[in-house]
Amino acid sequence: MTLRHEQAPTGIPSAVAANVAAQIPTLVSDALLLRAPIVEDFPLYAEVMCNERGQYMGGPMSREDAWWDFVQLASGWMLHGHGGWSIVDVDSEELLGFVILGLEPGDAQIELGFLVSEANEGLGVAHEAAQMARAFAFDTLMLTELASYIHKDNARSIALAERLGAKRTVHDDTMLAYIHTSEVAA
Repeated sequence: MTLRHEQAPTGIPSAVAANVAAQIPTLVSDALLLRAPIVEDFPLYAEVMCNERGQYMGGPMSREDAWWDFVQLASGWMLHGHGGWSIVDVDSEELLGFVILGLEPGDAQIELGFLVSEANEGLGVAHEAAQMARAFAFDTLMLTELASYIHKDNARSIALAERLGAKRTVHDDTMLAYIHTSEVAA
């Protein structure tokens, strides 16, 4: 049985949620669609965050903690004017993962974060979605710097940040900060 808070809204609340989601920018490439997160996307988010794959992103989390993290992904738009997107395959409409321009306590810069399902690792999905979100940050929001905060043992995310041209710095004992600047992205 799906818990009540994980169920999609119906009736008037569904229309209200759709109107709010319509205000979040949609980004499209030939392969990917970045759109507002919806309740139906949560199971994939929980799949990543509640098992060993979530170890580098504050997890593994309980399903309840993953819910609150997912809510933060979506609510950033209202609070800061940037937030998370669900990454969707343009052709199949399959949900592939998530990318975010987020801000958490302790962050010195707005974070460019990314996660994809295990089945979509190594296919270039996170790379392309991160490029799209970063271009939006620099070209539309007129930001000049972002950071990808990455656990020092997360080799896949480190490789992606370096492939994106970000410059490595130390954030704290366990985290690295990879700095993206608008000059590098141009």
